[in-house]
Amino acid sequence: MPSAIEWTDETWNPVTGCTRVSPGCDHCYMFAMYPRLTAMGVRGYEFDPQEVQLLPERLHAPLRWGTPRRIFVNSMSDLFHPRVPYGFVTKVFDVMCAAATQRGHIFQVLTKRPGRAVGWWKHTQARYEGIWPAGVWIGTSVENQKYAPRIAVLAQLPAPIRFVSAEPLLGAVDLRQWLNRGSVQWVIAGGESGRAARPMDLDWARDLRDQSVNAGVAFFLKQLGGRRSKRSGDEATLDGRHWQEYPKQTKGPVHAP
Repeated sequence: MPSAIEWTDETWNPVTGCTRVSPGCDHCYMFAMYPRLTAMGVRGYEFDPQEVQLLPERLHAPLRWGTPRRIFVNSMSDLFHPRVPYGFVTKVFDVMCAAATQRGHIFQVLTKRPGRAVGWWKHTQARYEGIWPAGVWIGTSVENQKYAPRIAVLAQLPAPIRFVSAEPLLGAVDLRQWLNRGSVQWVIAGGESGRAARPMDLDWARDLRDQSVNAGVAFFLKQLGGRRSKRSGDEATLDGRHWQEYPKQTKGPVHAP
């Protein structure tokens, strides 16, 4: 369905439900949206939000979308949650491969569990002849410095575009070692929103912007965050400028390390 998330065009949820794994999950919008979707009778949201549900009937939706678009995969879950079998992950990837080729879509997979993504790739890479599927970007969430080592795990995947979502940004984060090694091609930053939003210091976002610019990496400021307004769009500025950069899609095959 069309998305209000600033860095994507569409969301696609062949899996719903998730469990918290780190402080960035504390006020996850997924938990806030679930009751509304349950009340509306939407399939996939009948159970507790911590119950992970596989929805195979949604698998082929991107193949029906004719206009090329950026698609955020599992905005209401995590594709690499341990309750999602490797076999189902592979089905999702097969659809992404076909839809990227046939429709020109770009898929944005974001996980807080990059170790399981690496495990799936090692288990499955022969299916793709050791070449990461074209049109599939993969990222991990880094809300503060404690979780920055997730990037070292993510870097084991041979994706042309690997990205970091520093949202909600809960503290200063130093990404220089990974930016300078070419482990990351895109950095997203954003403050938390909602009634219990924890504040984001603008200097944390400025520092990430400067790190990205100095490394020649695309930087996207999603929102400033806040309790009454998430301050996105025209309000999401740093020093008078909007930052809504995207990485350039790498051409050619990328082989497994």
